[in-house]
Amino acid sequence: MQDVCETYPPLNTPKPVADDVWMIDGPIIRFGPRWFKMPFPTRATIVRLPGGRLFIHSPTPLLAELKAAIVELGVPRWIIAPNRLHYWWIPEWHAAYPDARIFLAPGIKQQAGSRLTFEGEPLERSSGYPWDEWIATLPVAGSYMTEVVFFHLPSRTLLLTDLIENFEARRVRSPLMRFLTWLGGVRDPDGSTPRDMRLTFSRNRAALKAIVARMMEWNPERIILAHGRWYDRNGRAELERAFRWLG
Repeated sequence: MQDVCETYPPLNTPKPVADDVWMIDGPIIRFGPRWFKMPFPTRATIVRLPGGRLFIHSPTPLLAELKAAIVELGVPRWIIAPNRLHYWWIPEWHAAYPDARIFLAPGIKQQAGSRLTFEGEPLERSSGYPWDEWIATLPVAGSYMTEVVFFHLPSRTLLLTDLIENFEARRVRSPLMRFLTWLGGVRDPDGSTPRDMRLTFSRNRAALKAIVARMMEWNPERIILAHGRWYDRNGRAELERAFRWLG
């Protein structure tokens, strides 16, 4: 059933987003209960810091053509798994770039089990990282998982994974899938936090409001999402719209 959802070609190639920022559209994955797994398009982001050091966010498969393209951009130094669901291709990046440091959000080791046979560094605080001068880090803790948000200060680019999802109806061929993206609050042009994920913040909505306020203070120009149409402009306004469910 891979054909029920379209990807964002060309795949497995860095696409310029802003100065020193590229995104990589990857394959469709299927996620959900065993009896009903929904298709999700995937997306990684590369940010280049001074000295050609590359920050790899939520990596997609490291195919030969992508690896060759990365050589032209710089050298991966930090490989980031930003929440417990975005780790699957970390092992192959670790094998290809053994000198790169791997940072894992809380819960990943338990979620991944034998998929991760090495110890990564914890990704759970808001500062003290080698990229602090150029990229702000903001953990967003919920009862199910912590998602770590990043903001590239020079380009005003915000990196999210699952806090906002934004599926385009025209790219989802199944009527049932289109209905479910609407029901889940994740259908373009009104993509937002999935309704099931919102429940994980129900005990501490005030903390999440403060985090969203912090993201809006950054005044992002663009927001790169892991799933669905990303926002190439008016980032702050999109945050206000997407998080209005907080009240």
